[in-house]
Amino acid sequence: MKFYYHASLALSLFVSIVSNAQGTEQKKENPDSSFEFQVEQFSDIKVLRYQIPGWENLTLKEQKLVYYLTQAGTSGRDIMWDQNYKYNLKIRKALENIYLNYKGDKNTADWNNFEIYLKRVWFSNGIHHHYSNDKIMPGFSKTYFTKISKDTKTILDPAIVTILFDGQDAKKVNLDESKGLVEGSAINFYGSGITHKEVEAFYAEKKSPDATKPYSFGLNSKLVRNKKGQLEEKVWKSNGMYGAAIDKIIYWLEKAKTVAENTKQAEALGLLIDYYKTGSLKTWDDYNIAWLQATEGNIDYINGFIEVYNDPVGYRGSYETVVQIKDFDMSKKMEVLSKSAQWFEDNSPLDPSHKKKNVVGVSYKTVIVAGEAGDASPSTPIGVNLPNADWIRATYGSKSVSLGNLVDAYGKSAGKGRLEEFVNDSEELERAKKYSEIGDKLHTALHEVVGHASGRINDGVGTPKETLKSYASTMEEGRADLVALFYLYNSKIQELGLVDDWKKVGMETYDSYLRNGLLTQLIRIKEGESIEEAHMRNRQWVSSWVFEKGLKDNVVEKISRNGKTYLNINDYEKLHSLFGQLLKEVQRIKSEGDYEAAKALVENYGVKVDQKLHAEIIERNKQFPSAPYSGFVNPFLTPKLDAKGEIISIEVIQPKTFAEQMLYYSKNFSFLPDVN
Repeated sequence: MKFYYHASLALSLFVSIVSNAQGTEQKKENPDSSFEFQVEQFSDIKVLRYQIPGWENLTLKEQKLVYYLTQAGTSGRDIMWDQNYKYNLKIRKALENIYLNYKGDKNTADWNNFEIYLKRVWFSNGIHHHYSNDKIMPGFSKTYFTKISKDTKTILDPAIVTILFDGQDAKKVNLDESKGLVEGSAINFYGSGITHKEVEAFYAEKKSPDATKPYSFGLNSKLVRNKKGQLEEKVWKSNGMYGAAIDKIIYWLEKAKTVAENTKQAEALGLLIDYYKTGSLKTWDDYNIAWLQATEGNIDYINGFIEVYNDPVGYRGSYETVVQIKDFDMSKKMEVLSKSAQWFEDNSPLDPSHKKKNVVGVSYKTVIVAGEAGDASPSTPIGVNLPNADWIRATYGSKSVSLGNLVDAYGKSAGKGRLEEFVNDSEELERAKKYSEIGDKLHTALHEVVGHASGRINDGVGTPKETLKSYASTMEEGRADLVALFYLYNSKIQELGLVDDWKKVGMETYDSYLRNGLLTQLIRIKEGESIEEAHMRNRQWVSSWVFEKGLKDNVVEKISRNGKTYLNINDYEKLHSLFGQLLKEVQRIKSEGDYEAAKALVENYGVKVDQKLHAEIIERNKQFPSAPYSGFVNPFLTPKLDAKGEIISIEVIQPKTFAEQMLYYSKNFSFLPDVN
């Protein structure tokens, strides 16, 4: 599971020469200089840089491990592009050819809009918006595109060109059941003509050898119809679908294994390699268990087909990788949460039958990201809790990480003024200025460490993707949010030494959560639209539910001043109680697999938007130049070689522009055919 930065809302690689596809000079990172966090801004997107503090303190062996792991991650980036849409690789190739070879007038509005369109496609790993899932519409005409394609001798199928400009494949992930969850989604996880009902029937026949240890069926495959009209899986593995890229991933993972920090880490890498070679879901489970138990050392990583948010029915995992270095200082401070996980479980408002009697092996670290790719780049989470399989988490625990240097980069690049516009009064503003940073960090930590680790599914009840179906992701994210919210307003976090005033931290967190869930996150969607993204949905249904249930006692009120809407919390104690009540109900829904209750909660509270309020929020936000979405370019890790070709050092070099990195990736890490 991932936790995304909610306020403003990559992969390091070998560079043999300090130049890029456009011939621009790269910037060597100097930790003593004034670091420029922002690269550029376009449309609704801000592209940032991040630093790798402490890189010089790693041994050469550790630096090699990071380098090999990031190379492995980048090698699979085109898998994500193809997963997102069947024509994405063809489209990217055509757009980049135009960009590199067009010799015409580049001072026109049309060319400017073409560049913006290409950058938006780069940022989203395809032609659908990374957050809303809507198709990104060009700001130039089909006629202009045809002209510049001809001028640059760019070939793209006319049918695909038409798709860029019309209403076909408008939604990458459709969650409107009336349109068909699979049928209405452009995501490239299912063959043409396959229906939601067929998918459910296909997987209903799948049985694991041990029902208590269910396989993650569908996680690493595309479901297609064969020549006989029967459904079958095209597995993502060596000598299978995406085999050319996966073989490159394996190549670099094998190098990483040779410089592993310890035996357990090497064993886990070996199992990951075997998984990529065979596609075995049993091996995937074995790998996750081994990865969980490899807790020693300074370097860790995430690599595989992991999150299922992009599958409208929650089976298939998007390719993702993050390479990370332990932040020793912050990890030590936050380790107390892991050690107290059982206390949080025992004292939660859940029904006793839905509590875990023994919360196992929750490890929590603040880490320094050294590279990301696939589903984690350019748009990135700030916290991750894995693995996702409930039975593994219950038996072996989980790893939770907070991506500390990315959080730092977000904070140092944040736009000014938006907070002042939307807070209700000066008291709320002062709390935010003083406590929002620690509140955000604790919310992430509690969400990942305690939230995702809490609760149990009743015996005999299927996995959430089987029982809650398309609502599983938003329900799980909302459940973890509720755990964090419940405990952020609790003296325990002060007893643990994490804050100096638990009540004010809790009050600020409640202020900011409801403000975001009911007001400010609306800047991310177009007027007239409903909410589709799982995290946005969960923030709204949590906030809307407690707002409605608290109306009788005026727990939270909406205030209108000068045509502007504000929120005011009148009773934080009662709001805390409401969060606890909702948490208890959401856990019941998960534990019992109550699909109808999940559907009612999400559809009634998390999807529809007050259109008058939405228009107001959009209008109020126009004064702020800072884009609502942010993401990152990744530092280049640049090896220096001796006369024998051996690595003697690795430098961190920052890319100057977004285009530089994207073009370098396309030139050096395009291992897949245009059609897979």
